[in-house]
Amino acid sequence: MKKIALWTGIACVFIIASCSAPKELRRSQAENARCDSALSAKSAAYDRLKLNSENNEKLAAAQIESLNNQLKQQQGTNDQMLNQLKNLSVISNTQAESIQKSLAYIRELNGSIARKDSLNMALVMNLKGAIGNLDDKDINIKIDKGVVYIDISDKLLFNTGRYEVTERAREILGKVAKVLKNQPSIQFMVEGHTDPVPFSRGLLVDNWDLSVKRATSVVRILQNDYGIPPARMTAAGRGQYVPIASNDTDEGRARNRRTRIVIQPELDQFFELLERPH
Repeated sequence: MKKIALWTGIACVFIIASCSAPKELRRSQAENARCDSALSAKSAAYDRLKLNSENNEKLAAAQIESLNNQLKQQQGTNDQMLNQLKNLSVISNTQAESIQKSLAYIRELNGSIARKDSLNMALVMNLKGAIGNLDDKDINIKIDKGVVYIDISDKLLFNTGRYEVTERAREILGKVAKVLKNQPSIQFMVEGHTDPVPFSRGLLVDNWDLSVKRATSVVRILQNDYGIPPARMTAAGRGQYVPIASNDTDEGRARNRRTRIVIQPELDQFFELLERPH
């Protein structure tokens, strides 16, 4: 009986051992698989780190090359600036005297312009004083860009559509002529201006013809009656093409019908300045 119990115990041990062996094997296999998976993950991570390191090295190398190129370009720019400064230094040294002469010329020219402006202002004051208290709408004297203009309304000089100077106009032109005659170096232009209303009479075919005849009539008065040398005068007809007001109203057209005396600048003096060695 005891033997039977002993063999029965031994059999149970073998049965239990035979049942537990596959479980241990499966656990070992699972653990081995986990180890393999972890090893593979670490190996992949290592490969990635190695690749990133190589990429970083390439990126760093590219950045270094780019910086080197920028430094070379900057150095080239600096060299160019230094050369320009050297050239500028040479120019400044060799042309300093010429620059000084040019500055002196500019100062002289500015002084001449200032003197001319003063003379023009004195001329305007003399003209206004000689003419008296005429309405500015009928006669206007001004300076614009260094040129003196005397605008005389045609209603003071001519009858409508006519170019013969009226008796009243002769008195006004006499006062202007007295001032101009006292300035023998002054040359001037007499311009006739009209409005655009169509005009035709006898040999005069349009406003341009009328403006020319009015200008020559004034010039002849200044020459024949007041002794101004004709070489100092120019007669010109501008027609309706240089208006000073809108032609859409009666008032505007009246302003545009005028005779203008333009005191020409003494260009010979400025040409002498330009031709003078500096």
